[in-house]
Amino acid sequence: MVADMVTPGNRLADVGCDHGFLDICLVQEGICPRALAMDVREGPLGSAREHVRQAGLGDYIEIRRSDGLRACGADEADTLVCAGMGGRLMERILTEGLDKAARMKELILQPQSELPEFRGFLRKAGFRIVREDAVFEEGKYYFAMKALPRDGALVQGRSPAGDARDGGIFRELLPESAETAEHARQLYDMFGELLLREGHPVLRSYLLERRGCLQKLGTVMAQAGTERARGRLEEVQEELARIEQALHFFGREGSV
Repeated sequence: MVADMVTPGNRLADVGCDHGFLDICLVQEGICPRALAMDVREGPLGSAREHVRQAGLGDYIEIRRSDGLRACGADEADTLVCAGMGGRLMERILTEGLDKAARMKELILQPQSELPEFRGFLRKAGFRIVREDAVFEEGKYYFAMKALPRDGALVQGRSPAGDARDGGIFRELLPESAETAEHARQLYDMFGELLLREGHPVLRSYLLERRGCLQKLGTVMAQAGTERARGRLEEVQEELARIEQALHFFGREGSV
């Protein structure tokens, strides 16, 4: 999923490269002419170094120890990949290396947690999400996104994230009000605007599964009857309301 988002011909900077398999794949397939495989831990770097040697790609993939983008030159790469780590850590990496990240042609990002907060961070930091994808593997959901610096964020003449400003499709789902755009922004941050608009089947599965879990949790909280449980029940009900709004994007199937 992550590899499919990388633009062919771009030089790669892989932050948190782990064992280097993504870098090897992209170079072997001729998608990236060169790659910087970076990690803050020596253990994964040693594995990546050995895997690169076994693949005979030492002239094309350079291994560097780096905390985020610190060891990456300002113009050494076109595509930044940051995948497989928490959203807060990814936000810190991008914040500390924002000047370098903003010079990239594209950012391919796959946060493991805090997705709503991370999407909001990208928007405030001057990036626009132009592509999203999701997979379900071994019992877990994974979400990835491609983001471009704001000046280069037009896809087929439109800016996907721009629709959140005027409510977009929400004008069909919510009453006209000053809150429409804010509702849209919150929902897009939670679940991904493009995943919703495209009716992505993996997102639909996630929403239905999450709804079922929350409904069971709400029943337990309602039966508990404590003040703490009542507060948690309100949070559950709010999230359920968001999920129901998101399922409107899938038409009648969303209610199955």
